[in-house]
Amino acid sequence: MNQTLLSLLAFAPLVLAAVLLVGFNWPAKRAMPAVLVLSVIIALTAWGMSVNRVLASVLQGLILTGAVLWIIFGAILLLNTLKHSGAIKAIRGGFANISPDRRVQVLIVAWLFGCFIEGASGFGTPAAVAAPLLVALGFPAMGAVMLGMMVQSTPVSFGAVGTPIVVGVTGGLNKTGISEQLIAKGSDWETFYRLITSEVAITHAIIGVLIPLLMCTMLTRFFGRNRSWGEGLAVAPFALFAGLAFVLPYAAAGVFLGPEFPSIIGALVGLSIVVPAAKMGFLQPKNTWDFADAKDWPVAWMGSIEIKLDQLTAKAPMSVGLAWFPYLLLAILLVLSRVNPTVKSFFQKNLVLGWKNILGETGLSGSIEFLYLPGGIMIMVVLATFLLQRMKFSELKAAVSESSRTLLGAGFVLVFTIPMVRILINSGVNMADLPSMPRAMAELVASSVGSIYPFFAPSVGALGAFIAGSNTVSNLMMAQFQFDTAQLIGVSGALLVAVQAVGAAAGNMIAIHNVVAASATVGLLGREGEILRMTILPTLYYLVMAGLLTMLAIHGLGVTDMLM
Repeated sequence: MNQTLLSLLAFAPLVLAAVLLVGFNWPAKRAMPAVLVLSVIIALTAWGMSVNRVLASVLQGLILTGAVLWIIFGAILLLNTLKHSGAIKAIRGGFANISPDRRVQVLIVAWLFGCFIEGASGFGTPAAVAAPLLVALGFPAMGAVMLGMMVQSTPVSFGAVGTPIVVGVTGGLNKTGISEQLIAKGSDWETFYRLITSEVAITHAIIGVLIPLLMCTMLTRFFGRNRSWGEGLAVAPFALFAGLAFVLPYAAAGVFLGPEFPSIIGALVGLSIVVPAAKMGFLQPKNTWDFADAKDWPVAWMGSIEIKLDQLTAKAPMSVGLAWFPYLLLAILLVLSRVNPTVKSFFQKNLVLGWKNILGETGLSGSIEFLYLPGGIMIMVVLATFLLQRMKFSELKAAVSESSRTLLGAGFVLVFTIPMVRILINSGVNMADLPSMPRAMAELVASSVGSIYPFFAPSVGALGAFIAGSNTVSNLMMAQFQFDTAQLIGVSGALLVAVQAVGAAAGNMIAIHNVVAASATVGLLGREGEILRMTILPTLYYLVMAGLLTMLAIHGLGVTDMLM
């Protein structure tokens, strides 16, 4: 079989996923089992992998799936616990009277609070939390969903306490093989991993600083009485201020602390600066902007669910400070577990489930660090919340029940997706003396587009997220392909993996199932196409900017990594 045909065959599982999910509109729970079966067939036949190695790869994938689900469960459980305790009502109530200007409300509620929810919970929760709050504040349902989707960009790579990097990038790369290359060059995996995290944070910060202004201009253009871009631009000084208040601490956290912290810390710092500034009228436009009277809105803007602010805030049983305390506790525990050597060692060595050399296959190992992974820390915070906010056991039970149902939905898909990814990555050991499947894909791309590929690398990440509806899954599927392509065309592997993560974050703005989920919270189903036509604009901005920055970094600044 010639090399081109082999490379096309390596792409077949990803192509099948795209065809079934997008072309035939299959749900992921039907499509991904078929993709896994095809991957197994190609691995056993064309690639000549042993049955034992394929089974070991599947088991390795299932262990990694367990780690992902542990994080998802902790993140969703914390959010649901705060919902049942009344904390989310108190937090929402704190936003109600900051400013009458709808553009300022967008910057605080959709941008900063949405970024915080993404950092703490991820998995589409910002739109599900922010969209109903915006509707309650008097926004049209379609506008609320559009804004909820736009916030799923800059903070997403570090959403759910860094899951797209902690699990997506680490699980999507051949860590053992790359570590061997790094050691030979006098470096190590931890240094390489921190470099990727830093480059993701810096790239997002440069591009994301304009997202708040884009949110305001798109709101006034599509939902204002005058359909004006200019009315959004009028709030530019305050929008840029809100953008910088988030991205500067966000970038610093990514560079100095690691992938768990940027979105949470950026949002907490941003809220602490921007909310008082808004109350003081700092950098505010002279004219207050509002929508036309609701009776004049097109029917298409309206959702079927009526959400009133008093339903969200009535007699919240706690102060805003107590409501926010669990999130502050989460940030403190995360920092301690990553920065303090004693705490880090304790968390990493206790409650660990691992399997080295799975089924005797050297180099194939997996483990779940129940305490060290963010899921364990979030469950500790849930228990503290239960006591501090004096919850009833029935409320905690309801939160666990809701979170478990969410987990079953996400888990079924990941059970097939992650093993498929591990088969592709581990296919380099075979009886046909072939490179791994991601490497074969990379060879085809490198021979086809060569040095201009880095411009399109973020778009590959976005395509993965559009298909899978997840930054994490896109990174799992595409990270090794990006790394191998970088090595073949002689550019920084760390940088292309980083912009893969950036592009995958941008792809969340057009991920269909995210739009459906956000629309459902405000009763706006059947309008997904109209929302996608709006969110494609910020997505294109993000991908073009990311591509240009990548080309500038490589050809202008000469950015390299320790493997070059």
